[in-house]
Amino acid sequence: MKPEAVKVTSASSKKRLLHEIGDLVQTAYDVHAGLVVEALLAREALGPTGVGHGVALPHARLDGIDRVMGAFVLLDRPIDFDSVDRQPVDVAFALFAPEEAGVEHLKALALVSRTLRDTSICTKLRANPDASTLFAILNESKPAQAA
Repeated sequence: MKPEAVKVTSASSKKRLLHEIGDLVQTAYDVHAGLVVEALLAREALGPTGVGHGVALPHARLDGIDRVMGAFVLLDRPIDFDSVDRQPVDVAFALFAPEEAGVEHLKALALVSRTLRDTSICTKLRANPDASTLFAILNESKPAQAA
């Protein structure tokens, strides 16, 4: 994950958050934001990616990329994300994989999921609304390195 792929935002809805992720991915990885948003919305239509405890892991496969990429967003106010526990989301880690990626995508998703299930890491993330500090925290925990 690149430092430019970390952001603090005040998105007010799930759709707005997905658009912000699209913009972030375009800036950090030069992937068209519209393609990113379209892929995320299609994935969300299959079932919400809010995994509980205020965390969402939106993810999708994208044409035209050659490796797994990640983007992290901390929201300054939690939003409804149709999460499994019905709790609002304020931490979102988006993952993108090439269309042909097999198990690599699933391994990255599992690593990020394990990392964000660690309450001490989420507490640190929520307490530090600065993108460079968030990037450092995410890189401290080696599992996030996969993205």
